[in-house]
Amino acid sequence: MILFPTCTRRLLATSGLALAVVAAGCQAAPTVADGAIAPGAAPAKPTKTAKVAAAPVPGSVGEPAFDFELKDSSGKTVRLSDFKGKVVVLDFWATWCPPCRKEIPGFVNLHNNYQAKGVEVVGVSLDRSWAPVKPFMQEYRINYTIVLGDQQLTEMYGGFTGIPTTFVIDRNGVIRDKHTGYMPESTFEEAVKLLL
Repeated sequence: MILFPTCTRRLLATSGLALAVVAAGCQAAPTVADGAIAPGAAPAKPTKTAKVAAAPVPGSVGEPAFDFELKDSSGKTVRLSDFKGKVVVLDFWATWCPPCRKEIPGFVNLHNNYQAKGVEVVGVSLDRSWAPVKPFMQEYRINYTIVLGDQQLTEMYGGFTGIPTTFVIDRNGVIRDKHTGYMPESTFEEAVKLLL
């Protein structure tokens, strides 16, 4: 089994993310009213039940990507919809996350090699401010769009608690791939090629 490292503890501490705990309800033994058969009674005829479609889960593969509106490092407003018609690699990361830092050079290469073919890389930093992000962008020579995200945005992408978490979004704005933890550049390059 291969484990892909993620940053979780610090993400929870610095971003203020909370884990949602869903409690499963207990069911009592069926009563006659619930459809149990009373002693000596004939079984009831089956009834037709309507199929109920499950509600879509935000950030799931096959679902539309949430169209955010955030500022980049120069103060320009960036919307996901600005990239409509392009394949988007949307990476949630932070400067303090070692696996995130390891992935950045691959995203720089991906941007260099595929931007002219209709691919955009967008990094969503989960740092609290631009103070650590701007020098990091210079040091790593980040040549793609970076915006600052927050807890609300992570919830719109499924409420994940580990980073890096990266989504590959097709030209129609639908999530086609999702990875949590460090992935090599080749993983994203293969995903992008399938969508071009």
